[in-house]
Amino acid sequence: MENNRTSLADDLPLKSWTTQAWAHRMLQDPMALLNDHAHLERKACTNALDLIPQWPRFKGVDPQWIAPKWSAELVSISKDEIEHMQLVLKILHARGGYISRGHINDYGKGLRNIVRKGKGHEELIDRLMVCALIEVRSCERFSILGQVCEDQELRRLYRGLYASEHSHYRVFLELATFATKDQSAVDLRWAEMLDLEAQILANQNQYVGVHSGE
Repeated sequence: MENNRTSLADDLPLKSWTTQAWAHRMLQDPMALLNDHAHLERKACTNALDLIPQWPRFKGVDPQWIAPKWSAELVSISKDEIEHMQLVLKILHARGGYISRGHINDYGKGLRNIVRKGKGHEELIDRLMVCALIEVRSCERFSILGQVCEDQELRRLYRGLYASEHSHYRVFLELATFATKDQSAVDLRWAEMLDLEAQILANQNQYVGVHSGE
């Protein structure tokens, strides 16, 4: 991974950076990349929806105050993700392709494995941060794909998705703070998970996919 930041993604809080060589390799098989991408958008939508009933519980705090804000933010993200999936599928189908029945994402699995399961608010914070990490890494990958892609339709796709999804990771971090009411704890855990994300990505195999290894 490169240490230098890409021009489009220079404000993303990552600990490693993707090379243009990776992007050129991915774009050699655009149909496989679009298929992988469609599955990732589907999973992003599902993850946001799954979090809606997990609103944080605070003793003595009326759920009617917490649940509406929580739900509104996550519903908004899920709507964005399903619209992005529809866009990716439209391009995939127009080019004679189709979404596969199955999909494996070891990167996402690796991130989920670092969640502090069974720890109440800590587990919820980690789940939100996993969503944030996937969003921020996807944005960085979209930025580099949008820079090097010579196919104008795909270039517009990746540049547009970078701009559209850029704010999603911040929403998940804001919800993590909302869930714990402890900004310092959120900041500390976020720094830890950014380091872990870079390690997990570095250990990924090479294949055609948004979260593949270098």
